[in-house]
Amino acid sequence: MPMEIERRFRVIGDGWRQAQPQRMKQGFLSVEKTRVVRVRVAGEAAWLTVKGMISNLSRHEFEYSIPLADAELMLAQLCPQTIEKNRHRVWVGGHEWEVDEYFGDNAGLVLAELELDHEETDFPLPDWVGEEVTHDGRFTNAHLSQHPYPRWPENLA
Repeated sequence: MPMEIERRFRVIGDGWRQAQPQRMKQGFLSVEKTRVVRVRVAGEAAWLTVKGMISNLSRHEFEYSIPLADAELMLAQLCPQTIEKNRHRVWVGGHEWEVDEYFGDNAGLVLAELELDHEETDFPLPDWVGEEVTHDGRFTNAHLSQHPYPRWPENLA
């Protein structure tokens, strides 16, 4: 069964910026704590993804390519909240980090994700990685689409 094991961190430096970004737009057809259905467009490619929670680190993940026109229609008509970001892929210590620089309603937020083979896998932390936020569900894209980071009470002060 397809599974995603992921760790998520705040980004505190610019050492990741050497990577060429890929622009992404995604929206959510369903957002619940235990499952999420996402539509994503990156360039001329599009996917429909279904995720089911196993733990804070692990999820079942099923991802399917879909026609770009279908994805754009779903984003426009079925996904009232969307996320826009540039994704930078950076290799550190044999691991591929995905650094997401958010725009639009989440402008100013930068997060780094690392997908692992096992929850217990050790990995080096780049010097541009800060606080781990894996266990804070507010930092998931699904949550950010409905509750943008700059509007969180602690960020309004």
